Amino acid sequence: MIRKATLNDIGSILQLTNACAKHMIANNIHQWNEHYPSENAFLNDVAQSELYVMEIGNTIIGCVVISTLMDEEYIPIEWLTKNEKNIYIHRLAVHPNHQGKGYAQQFMDFAETFAKTNDYESVRLDTFSQNKRNQKFYEQRGYKRLGDIYFPKQSEYPFYCYELVF
Repeated sequence: MIRKATLNDIGSILQLTNACAKHMIANNIHQWNEHYPSENAFLNDVAQSELYVMEIGNTIIGCVVISTLMDEEYIPIEWLTKNEKNIYIHRLAVHPNHQGKGYAQQFMDFAETFAKTNDYESVRLDTFSQNKRNQKFYEQRGYKRLGDIYFPKQSEYPFYCYELVF
């Protein structure tokens, strides 16, 4: 089940994203660290009503942010659509114990359906340049790679921006 997150979910979400960060680092993908994703980011996501979780039983196994706000890092990118009716995906995570079972696909189906249902023109996101698995995941869904941005607190390597137009 995918539902909106509440403040009571923050502890479980942080455990989940910490497990994901450790899993990525163990696979030499230095995408998440002590700076990101932060508790403050998730608190803000809940306040904005943009954070969703996936539960199996009573256990949160994944999360995703579906936002209408464009981060300033995205401004230089030459997007395929105007910066008016777009959804931005952030902090998509599935606990390592549950990866490879299609849950990330379900999250993206949910986000894309949300965007289409609410008449958005596209879905935009970024993924780490050193995370080849994520790049393949989004490209197989039809996302087009458009440009690079940097998050110096996360990595010296770029993050690739992607967009899916409906």
